[in-house]
Amino acid sequence: MAAVPALSAGSAGAAGYGTPTIALSADYLSGAVGATGDPTVPVTVAQSGADASALAVAASASSRSSVAEPGDVTVTGSGATRTLAVAARGQGHTDLTVKVTGAGGRTATRTLHYAASAAVQHAADSRYLTGSSDASAAVDVGGGYIVVADDESNVLRLYDRNASGAPVRTWDFSAAIGVSSEIDIEAGARVGNTVYWTGSLGNNKDGKVKPDRSTLFTTTVTGSGADTQLTPGGSYGGLRDDLIAWDKANGNRYGFAAGAAAGQVPKQIDGFNVEGLEFAPGSTTTAYIGFRAPLVPPANGGKALLVPVTDIDRLPGGSAHASFGTPVSLDLGGLSVRDIRKNAAGQYLIVAGSWAADDNSDPYALYRWTGRPADAPVKLLDLPTGDPGGWESVVDVPDLTAPGARVQLITDDGSAYLYGDGTEAKDLGHPEWKKSRSTWFTLG
Repeated sequence: MAAVPALSAGSAGAAGYGTPTIALSADYLSGAVGATGDPTVPVTVAQSGADASALAVAASASSRSSVAEPGDVTVTGSGATRTLAVAARGQGHTDLTVKVTGAGGRTATRTLHYAASAAVQHAADSRYLTGSSDASAAVDVGGGYIVVADDESNVLRLYDRNASGAPVRTWDFSAAIGVSSEIDIEAGARVGNTVYWTGSLGNNKDGKVKPDRSTLFTTTVTGSGADTQLTPGGSYGGLRDDLIAWDKANGNRYGFAAGAAAGQVPKQIDGFNVEGLEFAPGSTTTAYIGFRAPLVPPANGGKALLVPVTDIDRLPGGSAHASFGTPVSLDLGGLSVRDIRKNAAGQYLIVAGSWAADDNSDPYALYRWTGRPADAPVKLLDLPTGDPGGWESVVDVPDLTAPGARVQLITDDGSAYLYGDGTEAKDLGHPEWKKSRSTWFTLG
């Protein structure tokens, strides 16, 4: 957000000094109780006739001390630009008054609108990606940076994976790939410098058929780290129809046509909803599509479903229809696929979660798999529940044979009431208050 001049100033002071000014790089800031490395706000100060290093900057008032008091605000640095950080006391909103005191006793103030989310498990290993609350897929681009997709918009965002804060860069390729509404991006997989992204392929939450949600598209990665750039590739809108036609031709084994019919919501046990995409072992042309719904068979204790697309490389921008291999069913303890990712050694991790729509308190687990259909997945750990959001994305897969291997997972917090104000995160009016959480877990 653009810096703005001071709104008020004191009148006391000595001749020869102008009125100081104070500007914040953003008027809105979010934090979390007990968090490490919360986002900060640069503060710019000046006063004519005075050395900027002599100006004092501090918080002078708070509208709700249970969230943060003036003493919880730390200002570091010297000169014209300082850095402001807030350590949250409790969940909620407060307006913090930030004051600069200059030569001659002159002052100026600015208001920072601050919101703090509640404490979470594994807080020391968590970071917050701001600007969006609906993280749905993530792809590593090297140099400590990741590209994160959003299932409520078509924007791709580049983040420093080790820090809390706003995206470094954003892209929206809607026009380039020929869509005008939400794709509902739910999964991505990288092969070489090409990233394949797919929508959920399902109806919206009201059961309405939305063609843009059936989009598969590619982006090309150049550079790495903070210098990463994406360019649009091709797109394909027929994957949903191809899957339904294939299932019909095989006796409606999985009920895709019924689950995807108009009026059917996607997040039900016999629904139709995709949330995972990853390439099969040793292949750059066959990719597994991981289903959140249906479970097979659609009953308690059912198995998660993967369907191999054997010509995914020919689909975006081409004229081919999808071809499919032998489906794979995996016993994930009655859970379904929320994400699937592999490393260069062919070791797979699967985030398993509920098919249900309102599942923040339902179980989640992380499974290891070989990628071979005959091999059963092995549970590595149960993921924590009760915190806001649902576990949605694996950033990358470490060497699973290494002692103390750590993996970073990201939540979708769009339906969470982050600040205890009765507003879902996706509906918050300020991008700085929207956020998803990334957390590192040590694997057994």
